[in-house]
Amino acid sequence: MNPVVLIAEELAPAAIDVLAHDFDVRHVDGTDRPALLAALAEADAVIVRSATQIDAEAVAAAPRLKVVARAGVGLDNVEVPAATARGVMVVNAPTSNIVSAAEQALALLLAVARNTASASAALKAGEWKRSKYTGVEIQGKTVGVVGLGRIGVLFAQRIAAFGTRLIAYDPYIQPARAAQLGVRLVGLEELLRESDFISIHLPKTPETVGLIGEKELAIVKPGVRIINAARGGLVDEQALANAIAEGRVAGAGIDVYVKEPCTSSPLFAFDNVVATPHLGASTNEAQDKAGLAVARSVKLALQGEFVPDAVNVQAGGVVAEDVRPLLPLAEKLGKVFTAVAGGVAASVTVEVRGEIVANDVSVLKLAATKGLFASVVEEQVTYVNAPHLAADRGVEVELSTHAETIDHPNLVTLRGALPDGRTVTVSGTVVTTGTREVVRLTEVDGFDLELGAEGILLFFRYADRPGVVGTVGSILGESGVNIAAMQVARREAGGEALMTLTVDSAIAVELLASAAEAIGAGTASAADLRDE
Repeated sequence: MNPVVLIAEELAPAAIDVLAHDFDVRHVDGTDRPALLAALAEADAVIVRSATQIDAEAVAAAPRLKVVARAGVGLDNVEVPAATARGVMVVNAPTSNIVSAAEQALALLLAVARNTASASAALKAGEWKRSKYTGVEIQGKTVGVVGLGRIGVLFAQRIAAFGTRLIAYDPYIQPARAAQLGVRLVGLEELLRESDFISIHLPKTPETVGLIGEKELAIVKPGVRIINAARGGLVDEQALANAIAEGRVAGAGIDVYVKEPCTSSPLFAFDNVVATPHLGASTNEAQDKAGLAVARSVKLALQGEFVPDAVNVQAGGVVAEDVRPLLPLAEKLGKVFTAVAGGVAASVTVEVRGEIVANDVSVLKLAATKGLFASVVEEQVTYVNAPHLAADRGVEVELSTHAETIDHPNLVTLRGALPDGRTVTVSGTVVTTGTREVVRLTEVDGFDLELGAEGILLFFRYADRPGVVGTVGSILGESGVNIAAMQVARREAGGEALMTLTVDSAIAVELLASAAEAIGAGTASAADLRDE
């Protein structure tokens, strides 16, 4: 009997053809919950798009399930931890829409530059007003790219063909890599002041939400045109509307919104705003690529072969049992490292110490690399694309192993050299408490700790003195942020100290900055270690 592949939503015919010869392909309406659960009982694989929910209940209803495939980029409708716990591989198509997204940004830029949408609407309404819709050329203009991830790079390569000058803001890419692309790296303020066009290509994180708001729009080059086809909320919509009304911004192209579906926005009142309903991935090619990519992954998984787009490598069965508990440790250390460093390192060494090195621990380098970039790139980071993301940004990640260790049976350390010459280290281990394996931080940038690596961690470096802990606690408490755990590490009384707090909810960048200012902290950072 051939393995059963259940297709729960519409899939490209070419994708179905990939599966039809080797598997029993069945169809079900994924939005019909009873029908879905019944069909999953015999499924070895299920392919969904965005409407079908594969949660713990669905996974439990599928005793033969080996792989869940999402024909798209995100995984919001797939409960990855539940699948992983059952040994079910989860795959998606992380690069299926990057060309479409880059082209959508380019289309918006062209439409805004030449007033295409408003001129078309006027002509169809019986108006012939050529002078009213006079536009601007792109050639010779300065285009600022905010975020040089894969989509940002594709956009930059395409807009360069128009004879533009390219500048970019991305604190997580090396200047040498930007230079290879023909792009000059600058600070955000310089980009805002110099750019005739600005196109945004960033992930949505606590640090990037509201990145371009009232303050930033007050210093832009007069007549700038702004494009956001990345994520809603990166540009403050009301602040942008005000800047357009005042004439500081000449126009905008917007494809994404804070709340979607969106049918009402202050930006919709302007003829010089081209607004589209999140069409970045809405091309036949992107949909076909997604379907083909996951069909191939499903075929590989059911044939027991390596799966390039596996999101949860633990389910792949290629990692030694003793090594698996260290995977979340290494990934979380990567996230903490990026937060504490405040930027990307030029090189990082993943040091693994203890008896564990008798096994193949190379996957820990992948896990650490995944963590390093998890919060700073637009696309989803997996164990497969993490090395490519590091290479794209000129970051060398090495692995070193040592059988001997001190204080802990096994210890993982990330040691990185930053472009400014600083060295940052973070270390951690896994301890067994009853039946639970707990990930713990043991050291951050030279300060010894013993703190659970979970939830949202805040780090403050400051001059040790009385009252600091109370001040931070009061500021967070007044904002409704609960502190779950706290630890202060110092080398000597009155010297430099590191305060680490575990809080129950994400905090705004402004609140973190306010707390840092109140205690005179030299640095303050946050790392989100919650399970995705």
